[in-house]
Amino acid sequence: MTRNKVEICGVDTSKLPVLKNEEMRELFRQMQAGDVSAREKLINGNLRLVLSVIQRFNNRGEYVDDLFQVGCIGLMKSIDNFDLSQNVKFSTYAVPMIIGEIRRYLRDNNPIRVSRSLRDIAYKALQVREKIMTETAKEPTAEEIAKILDVPHEDIVFALDAIQDPVSLFEPIYNDGGDPIYVMDQLSDEKNRDTHWIEEIALKEGLRRLNEREKMIIRKRFFQGKTQMEVAEEIGISQAQVSRLEKAAIKQMNKNVQW
Repeated sequence: MTRNKVEICGVDTSKLPVLKNEEMRELFRQMQAGDVSAREKLINGNLRLVLSVIQRFNNRGEYVDDLFQVGCIGLMKSIDNFDLSQNVKFSTYAVPMIIGEIRRYLRDNNPIRVSRSLRDIAYKALQVREKIMTETAKEPTAEEIAKILDVPHEDIVFALDAIQDPVSLFEPIYNDGGDPIYVMDQLSDEKNRDTHWIEEIALKEGLRRLNEREKMIIRKRFFQGKTQMEVAEEIGISQAQVSRLEKAAIKQMNKNVQW
């Protein structure tokens, strides 16, 4: 079987080597004994790991070459800090560090600004987290990080949440082969409960021409502010069906209502 040639940062990914576990351990022993060439072999032998990780970030609009280079930094940090005495696979240890490096890069290049104080707390928390993972190969809890930094647990949670990457309302979260379900389809809006919403948009004529099930879905979704999942459970059909019926009803109403 031939592999397709894909070049990232000038690297032909089809020719990247794959190291077996025993080869990896021997190279780590050589590297930790001072062999610089062993480190290079470990890096080259794990570039496929970086490629597999950056696929998770393909929908961010970032250049693949940039993500690959940042991921390689995370890989090198993982190699330099990996402890052979810990009974854990290198990939298990390296993947969170590569992901963390990429997320840090995305945060630093995020157009949405977070206050300096929150960013400081978040970065200190991430540093503590990485230190604990390096030493124990375990993910620390927010409470453990808060205790080390001597700050309230709520501040740690709030700061880490504040620097999370934003999610588009139009990002698909489910697709059964038909119409996709987007993030916005899962949101309810209390403002939609206001009775004047109907009068302002003048939907009565459009609603009158829908069948009973379409009317019920539109009322529950936009007048009562319910999510598609809630509507699906109430009327006994799947969420995908609710999504299709909702879109069809809106399309029909657009034909009959002058917005």
